[in-house]
Amino acid sequence: MVVGKSPAIGCLILTHLNAGPVLHPPDRQADIYGTLAASGRRRVASMKPEAGPLESTPRRVHANILETIGNTPLVRLNKVTRGLVSPIYAKLEYFNPGGSVKDRIAERMLESHERSGALRPGGIVVEATSGNTGVGLALACALRGYQAIFVMPDKMSQEKIQLLRAFGARVVLAPTAVPPDDPRSYYSVADRIVQETPNAVLADQYHNPANPESHYQSTAPEIWDQTQGRVTHIVVGMGTGGTISGIARYMRDHGHAVRIVGVDPVGSLLCEAWRQGGSAEGLRASTYKVEGIGEDFIPSTLDLSLVDEVHQIDDAEAFRWTRRLVREEGIFCGGSSGAALAGALRTARGLGPEHCVVVIFPDSGSRYLSKVFNDDWMREHGFLVSQRGRVPVGQVAEARGQAALITAGPEDRLLEVIGRMRQHAVSQLPVVDGEGRLLGLVSEVELLDHMLNSDHDHLPNETIAGMVNDQVSVAGPEDPLDQVLPDLLNRKVVVLTDAARRPSGILTVIDALEFVASGSGE
Repeated sequence: MVVGKSPAIGCLILTHLNAGPVLHPPDRQADIYGTLAASGRRRVASMKPEAGPLESTPRRVHANILETIGNTPLVRLNKVTRGLVSPIYAKLEYFNPGGSVKDRIAERMLESHERSGALRPGGIVVEATSGNTGVGLALACALRGYQAIFVMPDKMSQEKIQLLRAFGARVVLAPTAVPPDDPRSYYSVADRIVQETPNAVLADQYHNPANPESHYQSTAPEIWDQTQGRVTHIVVGMGTGGTISGIARYMRDHGHAVRIVGVDPVGSLLCEAWRQGGSAEGLRASTYKVEGIGEDFIPSTLDLSLVDEVHQIDDAEAFRWTRRLVREEGIFCGGSSGAALAGALRTARGLGPEHCVVVIFPDSGSRYLSKVFNDDWMREHGFLVSQRGRVPVGQVAEARGQAALITAGPEDRLLEVIGRMRQHAVSQLPVVDGEGRLLGLVSEVELLDHMLNSDHDHLPNETIAGMVNDQVSVAGPEDPLDQVLPDLLNRKVVVLTDAARRPSGILTVIDALEFVASGSGE
C-alpha cells in the first residue's frame, strides 16, 4: 500500500500496480515488479540518517508545496466498466496539493505576469473562477507574497467558498444566470476589480496561454509515460479548454495517434460550437448544476479544432456516476469527474482490448459534500428519484456496469455466436439486420435446444437464422421501470431500443433485482 504521494515513487507504484496486463505483457511483469522491488530496497537503504541537513531531491524532499504538483496517479477502473473490453484508466488530479487539476496552471500564469512586468512584489491577483483555479492561485500567491481576490458564480458550493477564504483570499460572488458580457457576470466583475485596484492583475485562465502550456509540459507527457505509449483515447471535460487543448497539441506535435474526446454539460454551448466548426454564432447557453466544466462563450485557451469528438452529459447522469465512483471504486471525485466518466464509458463502447482510454478526474468530492453527496440537495433538484418505479429502465440496466452491447446477425455462424457469448459472458444476444434494427433474440437455451434436438448434422457453416426468437419485448431507455416490469417478469428479458428499433441495451431480471436490492432510486 502506498501512503501519500511522491511524484517519483508513489505515482510509479500506483501506475504499474494498477496497470494490469493491458499495459504490461505477462512475460514482462516479473521483470517490472522485480525492478521496482529492488529499487525500493535501494531507496530505503539510502534513507539512513547522515550528518548535516536533508538535501532537497526530486524523490524524497520538496523545497515547497508547489513542487508536489503533478505526477498524479493513473488508476484502472474496474467495477463501473464491467462489460467493456477496452480498459479505462483515471488520472486522479485531486492528488495535487490544492486538490485539483488547476494547481498545474496557477504558478505558470503568475510567472507569465511577472515576466511581463504586470505583476510586481506585493501585487494583487484577481481571477474569475469556479473555485479550483482560485485554490491553485491561492497556494502560489501564499508562497510568492501576493494578495488574492476571487470572483465566483453564486451556484458554487459553500465548501469552495470557505476553502478560498481559509487561504486568506477575498471572495466576491456574482450571479450565474447572466450573459458573459453582462456587467454583473463574474467575468465582468473580475475585470472591473482589476481596473479599480492599484497593482492588480487578472490571472485570466480563459485567455492566458500559460494555461494550455502547463498541460502541454506536464499532464500530457505524464499520460504518455504512464501508459508507456499505449494510450489511444483521452477524455477530458471542457471548460477553459486549457487541459484538453494542451494535451491534444502535445500528442499532435509528437506524432502520437491519440483520439481526443471532449465532455460538455448539457446547457453549455461548447459542444454545439464544436459541431459548428468552432463558432459560437447564434448559440446561447442555459443553466446547469455541474461545476467546473462548460462555458457560455469560447475561451481563447480552447482550440476546438484539436478535438476529435464531444459527448454532452446532463447533470443527472454526471451526478449518478460521481456517486457510483466513490461507492464502487473508492474514488472520491466531484461532479465534473462523473461527467468525464460518462463520456469515457461512451467512448469505450465498441473498442477492443488493444485500445487504452484515459480520463481526467479534475477534483475531489470533498468540495461537493453539500451538493452532489447531499441527498436532500439531490432530491430538491430532481436528481434522486424517490419512487423506484419512476426510474428509467436505461438507468436500471446500466446500474451493474456500462456494458458494450454485443449483437449478432441472422447469417452469423452458429459456432461463432456461441464463441461470442462465451467471450463476453452473456447468455443472450439481440439479432439485428444489416441496418442495425432488431429482428429478435437468440439465447444460450435456444442454441442448446437446437443442437440437442434438431434432426440434422451441424455443419461448420450453419447459421443462426432458424434459431432467432422474434417474440421479444422491447422498451425505450427512458420508459419507467413500473411500466416495463410486467413484460420483464413475463419474458425475463427486455431489449432497449430507440424509435427505429435499433437496440441500445438489455434489461434482465437480475438487473432489476440488484437495482432494487442496492437501494438505488430511493
